[in-house]
Amino acid sequence: MTIAPTAPEAAVDNPLLAPGGLPAFDAVKPEHVAPALEAAIARHDAVVQAIVTGDDRGFDTVCRAMEQAEAELSDLWATVGHLHSVADTPELRAAHAAALERLIGYSSAVAQNPELYAAYAAVDQSALGPTERRLVDLSLRNFKLGGVALPPAERERFAALQVELGRLQTAYSSAVLDATEAWVEHITDESMLAGVPAGDKAMLASLAAARNLEGWAVTLHQPSVRAILTYADNRDLRARVYRAYGTRASDQGLKPETLDNSERMGAILALRREAAALLGFKDPVDLSLATKMARTGQEVVDFLRDLARRARQPALADKAQLEAFARDTLGITMLEPWDNGYVAEKLRQALHNVDDQKVKAYFPLPRVLDGLLGLLRDVFGITLAEQPAPVWHPDARYYTLSRDGVPFAGLYMDLYARTGKKGGAWMAVCRARLKGQDGTQLPVAYLNCNFAPPAGGKPSLLSHGDVLTLLHEMGHCLHHVLSEVDYPSISGVTGFEWDAVELPSQLLENFAWDRQVLRSMSGHVDTGAPLPDDLFDAMLGAQRFQAALALLRQVEFALFDLQMHLDAGITDAKGIQALLERVRAEVAVLTPPEWHRFAHAFTHIFAGGYAAGYYSYLWAERLSLDGFGKFLEGDRTAAGEAFRTQVLAVGSSRPALDSYIAFRGREPQNDALLKRYGLAA
Repeated sequence: MTIAPTAPEAAVDNPLLAPGGLPAFDAVKPEHVAPALEAAIARHDAVVQAIVTGDDRGFDTVCRAMEQAEAELSDLWATVGHLHSVADTPELRAAHAAALERLIGYSSAVAQNPELYAAYAAVDQSALGPTERRLVDLSLRNFKLGGVALPPAERERFAALQVELGRLQTAYSSAVLDATEAWVEHITDESMLAGVPAGDKAMLASLAAARNLEGWAVTLHQPSVRAILTYADNRDLRARVYRAYGTRASDQGLKPETLDNSERMGAILALRREAAALLGFKDPVDLSLATKMARTGQEVVDFLRDLARRARQPALADKAQLEAFARDTLGITMLEPWDNGYVAEKLRQALHNVDDQKVKAYFPLPRVLDGLLGLLRDVFGITLAEQPAPVWHPDARYYTLSRDGVPFAGLYMDLYARTGKKGGAWMAVCRARLKGQDGTQLPVAYLNCNFAPPAGGKPSLLSHGDVLTLLHEMGHCLHHVLSEVDYPSISGVTGFEWDAVELPSQLLENFAWDRQVLRSMSGHVDTGAPLPDDLFDAMLGAQRFQAALALLRQVEFALFDLQMHLDAGITDAKGIQALLERVRAEVAVLTPPEWHRFAHAFTHIFAGGYAAGYYSYLWAERLSLDGFGKFLEGDRTAAGEAFRTQVLAVGSSRPALDSYIAFRGREPQNDALLKRYGLAA
């Protein structure tokens, strides 16, 4: 069966419990969350009880039944979690937080159910296919990581830790969002925005109008911050925005009495260490690597430090070039952190004649989307058709995806920044592929970005970096929707080794550096003309501009994350800040001021899925650049089909390295990564 919008009559008393179809986003209210979750938990628990009290230990009775039950619970929570991310209100946040605590407690109890674990262990695998055996093996592993083998008292403590971690991580994320929303600078004198391009000024004017203000409003959402730090001639304004953004949710920022994440950070670390120790791991990194490609923390540290060693001299040269240009051309004798982006943009224009505003004029969002759809059609044989469906905001769109005329998935896109929506860009699962008695539930994904909304009568204009972001998130979506595995626990991104999960997203990014593809995604906002060759050549020439500095920044984040989780002596925000400064002293050449509080808003590791695993971005970039070589070496459509069948379609039904080798014909190599950053010998 295909995914279709929920019929209004299906959403009876509680839209979160409407059977089948897509979520009724326009009908969900905060008061629906708690009763819907309780009903879903009751249904799930009935399946668990039927398994543990029954005698049948066949794959269908145990594993397939649990896959169905898990999918139903996950579908409901995916709707609630998505609304919390894109349409947050105080009422929804409170309902989400209370329900999350309940869900984590219940899920921990299921993961620690020794009778359910025994049922999985008793499944006869001799007659199963490789996909089904993989499901059983990973399920048993996940039971063990859930604490099922612990003595009763320790098992109870482990479950309590998961609940408390969930609460703290949600509170951390909420503090970052609240701190982002709390700061705004109202500008009525247009001269303060000298240097800011017209398109960005129109965006700032729309932010003011949304607050019933005259003039312009600068906020801490990314489009606004980027516009000021990259283009504003007013150095004091850049400094204020830099400081406000860099001190969010900290003792140095607004409302520290309620928004400071300091205590939460220390508590999160302590709970993660205790949980890892209970499971028999020496630290959270050891636990994290149990589900990743990398084998040891030392292997990852060596990988990162090798990159840092190779990049250091080029990065120092980049820094010296910045300082000289700032001094000799712009009259800035002492380069401050709030000058870096501004000076870098001026230098980039001087060296490569790449004006971001000229580039953005060629990438109105509707034209970019048309080109993206063409890329998906040509490389993967996918067509998208917009369909009416309930949505959470007028900006959101729903699409049906088809191959050879046959629908196989759905996709929501929500691309603009706005109040109540968390920052950044991300993909999330709405529905997983699931084969049941009534047919196959097709996968549905969310693609979320925070591009500047249309303003001044013009469509949203994307920077080349925005185009990369859109391709990146679409790569994650393809990983989910192109899965041909019928079991949600090993389908698409779910269960995939976390340090390889960025492979599809980063591989798709590489098409943004392909002349033919990028021209197809372009069309001047005024004339419709495609990106000219001379501008593309200039962009290509600037591709490695300050690449070593960018690489060291990623190494800095990854090493900080690893060492924070490795070092048991780091117990509070003060120790975390001191570690970050030590890591910077080791690898960075550009450092922020002592009052900067990056870690207080590092949601990837304190409230996301990248704890003790932020290195995954660089680890997977190595895979993606090496893998993209296959698209350059021969027929692109054939390479796309090989990537679809050998990596995307199989999900985590086999190890990621095996899938990569099946696609590429060999193990990954470092050459392409080093070349991208200009570090090859």
